[in-house]
Amino acid sequence: MKANNIQIQYIVFLIILLPIIKPSHSSDPDPLQDFCIADLKSPPSINGYPCKPTVNVTSDDFFFDGLSKEGNTSSNPMKSFVTQGHVLAFPGLNTLGMSMNRVDIAVGGVTHPHTHPRATECGVVVKGRMLVGLITSGNNVVYSKNLSAGQVFVIPRGLVHFQMNVGRVNVLVFTAFNSHFPGTVQISKNLFASKASGNNGVPDEVLMKAFQVNKTVVDEIKSNLS
Repeated sequence: MKANNIQIQYIVFLIILLPIIKPSHSSDPDPLQDFCIADLKSPPSINGYPCKPTVNVTSDDFFFDGLSKEGNTSSNPMKSFVTQGHVLAFPGLNTLGMSMNRVDIAVGGVTHPHTHPRATECGVVVKGRMLVGLITSGNNVVYSKNLSAGQVFVIPRGLVHFQMNVGRVNVLVFTAFNSHFPGTVQISKNLFASKASGNNGVPDEVLMKAFQVNKTVVDEIKSNLS
């Protein structure tokens, strides 16, 4: 009888504990106030930037026109340009768990294969025709499709993905994220153009073995990305 009582108490304890230990499905934690305009002059905390004093908040803090301007796709070899609308550009997003980007891709242009470590991405094609692809982890399966204006895509958090203009006009895409600062890891630059204090980043030997190439190729890639 005593053993049964212990088992019942254990089950009740687990039932009470389960909602507490259940992981959150949101990327950013829920805010505890109406808004928290980021004070970008202060260092960020774990969940965002400190709030700007309410007495200093203005209407302009809730509006952002950065995504209305076309990106300069001729400024880089990829022929694409991403205008970011995250918390550093739009402080009103602080703690709200969302942000947006504008992506312009010229004819024949591509985006760097990249990931967003802190957010899922959902995008809508506004103009043009483009190929969107994503790569799964582990078994490295590629899922891709050509999309036209009005069609939508989703990229699960952390997966490598890319876009390529496959049409005859420039592509315009707007993307949304479930984080006020989703982060971007460009695979090629992350590996071949990274730097660290006191050294030159990823050792050539690591890159040579990982990509099965010689040092000449590694040096050429590094030169192109520098």
